Amino acid sequence: MLDYHSVEQFLQQGLFYTAAINVQGTTVLMIVLFVLLFLSFVLSGAEVAFFSLSYKDVNVLKTKSDPACQRIVDLLEEPKKLLGSLLIGNSFVNIAIIIISNLLIDELFDFEKIDQAWIEFVIKVLAVSFVLVLFGEVMPKVLATQNNIRFAKDFSLLVQSFVYATSGLSNRLVAFSDYVEKRLAKTSNAANRLAELDQAIDLTNDNDASEKEKSILKGIVKFGNITVKQIMRTRLEVVAIDEQINFKELITSVEEHQYSRVPVYREDIDNVVGMIHSKDLLPHLNEAENFDWKQLLRPAYFVHEQKMIEDLLQEFQQKRIHFAVVVDEFGGTSGIVTMEDILEEVIGEIKDEFDEEESGFKKLDDYNYIIEGRNMIHDVCRFMGLPLDTFDSVRGDSDSLGGLIFELSGDIPSVSQVLTAGDFEFTVLELERNRVKRVKITIQPQSE
Repeated sequence: MLDYHSVEQFLQQGLFYTAAINVQGTTVLMIVLFVLLFLSFVLSGAEVAFFSLSYKDVNVLKTKSDPACQRIVDLLEEPKKLLGSLLIGNSFVNIAIIIISNLLIDELFDFEKIDQAWIEFVIKVLAVSFVLVLFGEVMPKVLATQNNIRFAKDFSLLVQSFVYATSGLSNRLVAFSDYVEKRLAKTSNAANRLAELDQAIDLTNDNDASEKEKSILKGIVKFGNITVKQIMRTRLEVVAIDEQINFKELITSVEEHQYSRVPVYREDIDNVVGMIHSKDLLPHLNEAENFDWKQLLRPAYFVHEQKMIEDLLQEFQQKRIHFAVVVDEFGGTSGIVTMEDILEEVIGEIKDEFDEEESGFKKLDDYNYIIEGRNMIHDVCRFMGLPLDTFDSVRGDSDSLGGLIFELSGDIPSVSQVLTAGDFEFTVLELERNRVKRVKITIQPQSE
């Protein structure tokens, strides 16, 4: 039979083993929690580190033989899949942290003495939120922002492992997001939003808002979506000077064309070497024919045709220039763009005594227009008072009215040929060396 002392000894041993088990369990939970916090740290920071790398950074990494660099490049080949894996992994880890933290808090603190359950709830929420925000959000993202390349290289292997482990789920997530994106794109796009803004401006009942002011407001709305290519003067319109001509020929050319700034080229217009300003010539008007006028050249400023005019305007202001040479993807000269061209997108056409004959636009009546083929479709729409996207469905890759005629014809058109597109009728009036020179545009009145 068990006596009193043996029972007491048995109970003491049981309590000891129970306490040992509790301590061991708590230790395991704490170790697991630290591992999970580390994973959350890595995944959260990797999201910032990988997606803050610039094109220049990625191109530099491509030249490295370091396996970590190659892993970064490989992962960024599929950015949506990478992001999906990081988000999925981070979500699962954070959920596990919340569960483990709740168990640990119950082990370390005795809430049975607290009658109100809300106090326990608040303590747990505050404690878990503090740990997650500090170690799973703030610290890793600050560190990754300051050292994005180093962070990405150090943890590239771990990130790659997560991507492989969650590839199936992330692929399904990406496919679903692409589907949603396509569905939304059909009902909500930039063009629709701009059209709605235009309608809102037209419906303005303010008596103080004139048609000119409404036009300016529309120009401001569309300003951020216009590229240099849409407003530039094409190379066919550009007046340029060969650097080989003598000084007297230069003066004659400047006087003839009446431009304040003229690009100067070597051999052909694709090789612009500088720009001559008419005011720089004034002190030298009496110089001899052999005067070395090339010393007066100013450096030319080059911009890509896909640059947004909003950015170009800022560059013009910063550099205090008014003129730029536009180049295409091959480095050839596409045309020129000036400060005046940019401002006209907001305030409308700026006319002077030299523009009357050069505009290439003529309005016969409200339904008929004669326009030169060299003019950009963007300018044609603006001149006719049409939405800028009127001909987007039929223009293809063309930017000029002449290009639009070629798109509609499918071949080199003939003089007097009539082409139709919706409510518009295009009559080719003049061709010059297989180039559409003049077109008559007729708006077909809608039948009531």
